[in-house]
Amino acid sequence: MRNKNVLISGASVAGLALAYWLQRAGFHTTVVERAPGLRRGGQAIDIRGTALHVVERMGLLDEIRAATTDVRGMSFVDSRGVELTRTTESTLTSGLIGTDDVEIMRDDLTTLLFDPSRAETEYVFGDSITSITQDDHGVEVDFEHTGRRRFDLVIGADGLHSGVRRLVFGPESECIHFLGMYLAIFSVENYLGLDRWQVYHTTDDALIGVYSVRRNAEARVMLRFGSEELAVDHRDLDQQKTIIAERYADVGWETPRLLASMWDAPDFYFDPMSQACLDRWSNGRVALVGDAGYCASPRGGMGTSMALVGTYVLAGELANNSGDHRVAFERYQQAMAGYVHEVHQLAQDKALDRTVPPAILAHAANAVTLEDYPVYC
Repeated sequence: MRNKNVLISGASVAGLALAYWLQRAGFHTTVVERAPGLRRGGQAIDIRGTALHVVERMGLLDEIRAATTDVRGMSFVDSRGVELTRTTESTLTSGLIGTDDVEIMRDDLTTLLFDPSRAETEYVFGDSITSITQDDHGVEVDFEHTGRRRFDLVIGADGLHSGVRRLVFGPESECIHFLGMYLAIFSVENYLGLDRWQVYHTTDDALIGVYSVRRNAEARVMLRFGSEELAVDHRDLDQQKTIIAERYADVGWETPRLLASMWDAPDFYFDPMSQACLDRWSNGRVALVGDAGYCASPRGGMGTSMALVGTYVLAGELANNSGDHRVAFERYQQAMAGYVHEVHQLAQDKALDRTVPPAILAHAANAVTLEDYPVYC
């Protein structure tokens, strides 16, 4: 086995899952994460199609199903809170109810993914990569706080604003396609007493909603609005909150109270609805996985599934090819390209408010099979 010493940037869904699969295949993995620990908060996310088989092979499917949001449905209300419509057949975050899909809070999933790999993976929290230099035999990596280290391979699993992608593949402006919308998420007290339910209020080009999570013990606020692309620093939370406060200043319903809670929310998240669009997800000894390489935006509803499948395929190719990164990265590209294209198209259709039939969604969710990776069976 060659290239056994692998650095993963980002303790994300993709980073944690990749660490697990690589160490299971005999690689030594190090994960560096800018945050001081696992990131909290985030929205309800879905695990669909082939991704369900991936977590089943990890031995986590039962635990993930036990932690499901178990949402029963959703309703829309007017500015006075009067219910306009309701359905128990779908939700805004998860889609169709009654399928095999699993909806789970993002931070619940990362906790479950972290536990299987923590004993044998080196985790470096509170640090980040500042430079990457490759040669024929390895990769020199400089860290913000812990100096320089050498690895055989580097994998960027550090999300839409990937630092690895910026250092190796080019500026973010050349890799990201904005879909014309912004999304914000943060936690609040479940003061509306929602019972496994979602409630939304819409204006001409904006939406605000609340849904209960963790067996109704708390709630998450979701805001989504259309806009021209804004000059936003993705690390400046005060700037982001100010944008939200100004954009929703005149929106009715529970909006004033929800926005008042936003300023003290410990898990505030704000980002554009954007896609990562690259011709290739590898450059020499460096590769990208998950949102860093092929973020479809939350509009696709399959970002987590793509990340889980992508890590499984990438680790499987490295294992099946004895760590030969040239062959493994090329086969990873070939295996994932069609899947990524289908999910990107789904997100673009949804961004244009085009209806996506359930059969099309199901086909995309199962566009990759696991038959070529028996090493993990």
